[in-house]
Amino acid sequence: MFFSLLLVFVIAQRMVELYIARRNEKWMKSRGALEFGQNHYPLIVMVHSLFFIVLIIEVAFFEKQPSPYWPLLLFLFTLTQAGRFWALASLGKFWNTKIIVLPHADVVKKGPYRWLKHPNYLIVALEFIIIPLVFQAYYTAVVFTMLNIVIMSIRIPAEEDALKQLTAYEEAFPNEKSNKEIGKI
Repeated sequence: MFFSLLLVFVIAQRMVELYIARRNEKWMKSRGALEFGQNHYPLIVMVHSLFFIVLIIEVAFFEKQPSPYWPLLLFLFTLTQAGRFWALASLGKFWNTKIIVLPHADVVKKGPYRWLKHPNYLIVALEFIIIPLVFQAYYTAVVFTMLNIVIMSIRIPAEEDALKQLTAYEEAFPNEKSNKEIGKI
């Protein structure tokens, strides 16, 4: 029952987020925003969808029970959800599951974006670990953490390149070394 409730909560949350993302996409594109990363986006959708399928299979097939540490893990999950809400609320209409950039828009530097460039990606990475660990689904935690690392190694550079092309992204993060500068060191 606990597994079903948590799963329904997370899936319902994702459905609401997809609705918000579509609404934000329409708003941004109506103002001239451009979309990037269309080639890797289906891969992201596939991995996120497979996460739930594999989690369900692992928990059901291996008859997994909640971890003895589930109260701590549920607390950590709750913190990630607060962080998710904070990150999405900080971006407002600029938040999306796709890479959609409005040319010359101000780079968001409020909320968690004051300290991290991509706080929501960190939250997703933590969820890929915490949610399976609540139910001792170790295979799911390991496999999807690895898949997420691969996806983020594609996604983050694509997003940063798009932001650099169309906004003052580099000026917003003046202390950050560019990939070119790092290569020279």
